[in-house]
Amino acid sequence: MMGSRSEVCALLFGVCMAMLAGCSGPVVKPQVQVDPALAATLAEQGRQALEEGNAGAAKRAWRQAVELNPEDPVVVNNLALLLVEDRSFVEATSLLERGLEHSPRVAELHYNLGVIAELYLLDLQKALVHYQRYRELSEAEDQAVAGWIADLERRLD
Repeated sequence: MMGSRSEVCALLFGVCMAMLAGCSGPVVKPQVQVDPALAATLAEQGRQALEEGNAGAAKRAWRQAVELNPEDPVVVNNLALLLVEDRSFVEATSLLERGLEHSPRVAELHYNLGVIAELYLLDLQKALVHYQRYRELSEAEDQAVAGWIADLERRLD
């Protein structure tokens, strides 16, 4: 027995809503397996591409390398510098911060994060923190960074 037109429409509407509700859940990104050997190969491909003047290919290779091995601070740093060249400052900052989660004692990551924070994001407090950490970790006394720290401390007071 067939219901009235309004009952059928209500039933179809309910089915559609149930289907849409099932589609509205959070997107789950598949977990990428860590593969340092493949990451090293991709890192080398990125280096070669950059030497050949192909920054786009270098960026693609380094993105994959970071996905496969986020603990390689050299690749993280290199990719961040390419992102800065593209004026992707927020993405570069995020990448360096993730890199520091894995490699908190790598001075160069702090240095580049400080530069981006100060010059491009105008986040002087973040810049100061990372310049200071760079100075703590750096083996050589960097007079330029010491001057930047003094300037930021004066500006933030």
